[in-house]
Amino acid sequence: MAKLQGFDFWNKTLKAARFVVAPMVDQSELAWRLLSRRHGAQLCYTPMLHAQVFVRDANYRRENLYSEVCEEDRPLITQFCANDPEVFLEAALLAQDYCDAIDLNLGCPQMIAKRGHYGAFLQDEWELLEKMIKLANEKLSVPITCKIRVFKEIEKTVAYARMLERAGCQLLTVHGRTKDQKGAMTGIASWEHIKAVRQAVNIPVFANGNIQHLSDVERCIQETGVQGVMSAEGNLHNPALFEGHNPPVWEMAEEYLEVVKQHPPCTLSYVRAHLFKLWHHTLQLHHDLREELAKVKNLEGLADVSKKLRLRCQEEIAKGNDAEEKQGSLPFPHWICQPYVRPMPKEPIVNGQRQLSKVKKAVCQKRALEDSDGSAEMLSKNKQKKRSRNPNKNFCLDQKPKYIRCEQCGNPKGNKCVFNLCRGCCKKKSYKEVADCPSHGLRFKTKAEKRNAEEDNRKESSAAETEKNSNSPHPNLEQLEQSQAHLLL
Repeated sequence: MAKLQGFDFWNKTLKAARFVVAPMVDQSELAWRLLSRRHGAQLCYTPMLHAQVFVRDANYRRENLYSEVCEEDRPLITQFCANDPEVFLEAALLAQDYCDAIDLNLGCPQMIAKRGHYGAFLQDEWELLEKMIKLANEKLSVPITCKIRVFKEIEKTVAYARMLERAGCQLLTVHGRTKDQKGAMTGIASWEHIKAVRQAVNIPVFANGNIQHLSDVERCIQETGVQGVMSAEGNLHNPALFEGHNPPVWEMAEEYLEVVKQHPPCTLSYVRAHLFKLWHHTLQLHHDLREELAKVKNLEGLADVSKKLRLRCQEEIAKGNDAEEKQGSLPFPHWICQPYVRPMPKEPIVNGQRQLSKVKKAVCQKRALEDSDGSAEMLSKNKQKKRSRNPNKNFCLDQKPKYIRCEQCGNPKGNKCVFNLCRGCCKKKSYKEVADCPSHGLRFKTKAEKRNAEEDNRKESSAAETEKNSNSPHPNLEQLEQSQAHLLL
């Protein structure tokens, strides 16, 4: 059967999906996808998976994809981060039977992506990306898609999208922010960039950015002409976003915990993170339960804290407390599912750089002096405490060892690794070559080597025993003669 492409793929395989849950590291796992689908989501992505790890680690494959096969969880797109065409293809071939398409992550702006050399930090390497997508499109039985961030220039963003389409990308998700727009610098996504891309390519386009309510979804589709809209943070705070519904937080929390129980195992840290997002506004008021939620060690404990939060909210409702006074600028009472709007940076942004106030400039200069000098007089109170605990600690960046990448995957390598690899790659190479790496504490021996070592130890022990006997003092001759005479008598 021929592989569907472009709009045929979107219409038939993805069932013309318009409401999409984004790939989120450790947050778009099976249980959350199923909850989101129950409340209006029509297409979901897996969390971002590391292609190199997916290829080499069977447990990683089983935990993140193979054991999560579920008829309700379709259509599904598996996303990988990668920077090597062969590795990306190998990972995609292992995953293609468990999903409806393979997505290449070209949008992650975080520091881990910079260190690993993937995500948005590949957006200037067009030749490499073209090779990766072209190879995958030729060899895979499912379509290849991409998720990108924009450049500052609309023209360059359009050229970028066209290059990906020519290489074989069958669906493009455009996050309308640059790779520098993150954290406190997130700002507003540019739908103008997304609209320009949609008009320039002949494949389906999804928009990502500024999606917090169902009205945002409808407005984005009208303004940009995209085929679908993807939500990440809006979905985390309100999984019923695509229904246009704002339910009480405890309803979503309890339903999610029930789905987790029905589809084990689910990593505890994922569940905890989801509850922190759902209860975000309420936890700003109930700090004791925030601490408790952070410390509990099992699923029952998390469910118990969620129940306590529900009871406190219901007590407030029963007392008829003035919700306006407690919720501040929130559009709904804090116990209602609603987005968290990240505050805009107070300092103006010029050419993508935040302009610091005089006070903050002085603080930054002081810290720079601390880092360059490291003398006790210039250290902050916090660093002075660290110095008192560890007098040998080095605060001078110039004298610290530079970050060195693993030759295979780009992660930080061991400082003294004999193979110049990170621990994961070193372990694999050491096992394969039956070699030792003292830096990582890895020692590998084959069964034959173990037998030979045991035999050598046995021979050494025998030789030592023989030598001991030969060096022992001879008995007195007179004693021997006396004993012999005694026997004759």
